Amino acid sequence: MRLGTAIALPTITPVGEDVYRATNVRVHRGGRDILGGVDLTVRAGEVLALIGPNGAGKSTLLGALSGDVDIDGGEIQFAGRPLRDWPLAEQARRRGVLLQDNQVLFPFTVHQVVEMGRAPWRRTALEEEDNEAIAWAIDLADIGHLGNRRVPSLSGGERARSAFARVIAGRTGVLLLDEPTAALDLKHQESVLGLARDRADAGDAVIVVLHDLNLAAAHSDRIALLRRGLIAAEGTPEEVLTAEIVSEVYDHPVEVIRHPRTGRAIVVPIRD
Repeated sequence: MRLGTAIALPTITPVGEDVYRATNVRVHRGGRDILGGVDLTVRAGEVLALIGPNGAGKSTLLGALSGDVDIDGGEIQFAGRPLRDWPLAEQARRRGVLLQDNQVLFPFTVHQVVEMGRAPWRRTALEEEDNEAIAWAIDLADIGHLGNRRVPSLSGGERARSAFARVIAGRTGVLLLDEPTAALDLKHQESVLGLARDRADAGDAVIVVLHDLNLAAAHSDRIALLRRGLIAAEGTPEEVLTAEIVSEVYDHPVEVIRHPRTGRAIVVPIRD
């Protein structure tokens, strides 16, 4: 994947201003609160990582922000308007969503999958950018060599990168990514998150769910650490990823050291 191509695409919010503002957001399912009253802001020009133990509510919160999960209380503002007031077609042109379950079951080619990311722009003036946007996304996701291969024949990592290319082909200005590195090897984990960083530097808002705390530390501007449907800590990686906070939330002792060159946190489990 080629990094450093910070193409300035149209954004909906000036850098540094709120794209999302969630206030007391609650989601109740199966007799329990998945989200128990979450307050969160997401700003243009930053990478915000959502981390936390399994079942903490990370994917539910991302789904609520994207409009794919109905909330049972509170409010979400998107670009200064209540999210519920945005027509679905208009939302699709302003935020791209990569879900955990991004499997494509039909035998589409890689090119056809990426082309799906341009669907919201059909019958608009920006439809003229389709070919350029598709080629750009394929290049950045490092899947040009896959040619016309069909999705069922791809490895898990190749499918994940194809799905990622589909999302960025939309050129929306907001990216919501649910565990985009889960099926990727080391090189492509770094490349995908490097591209997310690149898009934030170009003015996009990027919200990414991650399990790997060290990836979150290395690539995010801010971290929201969830536990049992609530935000246990929020701030810079240095503020959130302390031994005390991580050990308590994950119920396992850790130590946090600093990278000798970058100064970023490295979380190391303490083992007997």
